[in-house]
Amino acid sequence: MNVVVDSGNTFSKIGWFEKGTLIRYTTGLRFDELIAAIVSDIPQNVLFSSVSRTGEEFRQALGLDLNILELNPETPIPISKKYDTPATLGADRVAACAGANLLFPDEDLIVIDMGTCITYDLIDRTATFQGGIISPGVRMRFNAMHSFTKRLPLVEPEKDPAFIGKSTFQAMQSGVMNGVLAEMQGIIERYRHKSPGMRVVLCGGDAAFFESSLKPPIFAVPELVLIGLNRILTYNVSLQ
Repeated sequence: MNVVVDSGNTFSKIGWFEKGTLIRYTTGLRFDELIAAIVSDIPQNVLFSSVSRTGEEFRQALGLDLNILELNPETPIPISKKYDTPATLGADRVAACAGANLLFPDEDLIVIDMGTCITYDLIDRTATFQGGIISPGVRMRFNAMHSFTKRLPLVEPEKDPAFIGKSTFQAMQSGVMNGVLAEMQGIIERYRHKSPGMRVVLCGGDAAFFESSLKPPIFAVPELVLIGLNRILTYNVSLQ
């Protein structure tokens, strides 16, 4: 069994894989809860990807003699990268593209990950990461309007808000949600101008707000990053 860990600044996500299939996952874990979850069901192989902790911290906290792989810019991956600054390329972007290419091989793909930021990445049919776009995420936009003004409230996202807001709250909802949708549609259109019919693979916590509003072919894979992390882990195990 493989376990993959996507550890953020505060909370972590963990996925258990059996023979390449995601059998269960848990989100919103603190670091101590993450360690306890792994210790309670000891795997053969573990991949640890984190923006806040080192692999050595993870190994010491785990206290088990396991095959542990830390994902970093030097880790071998099953896709190529055509990127000028590979050391700055986020692990989540790499994992999402690796997962999308696994699910849809031999296709040009737009991979949109809607998290803290929104990333629009292109992986082509030769399994080459070609780069992409990073844009502020939904909640970042709401937080910015609240933080950088005196009177605008903090607004939560809502699916399909009215286009013309009849209150300040509604106007902010429309500005962010319809603005993000217009951005997504415009970027997808420009990508598809180069490769008509290019499939969009959508993931991330805010993807559900927009999935039904985008033109097909759209394929939503909520746990795409975990799938990609497991592909990277499996690839590295095969090299050992």
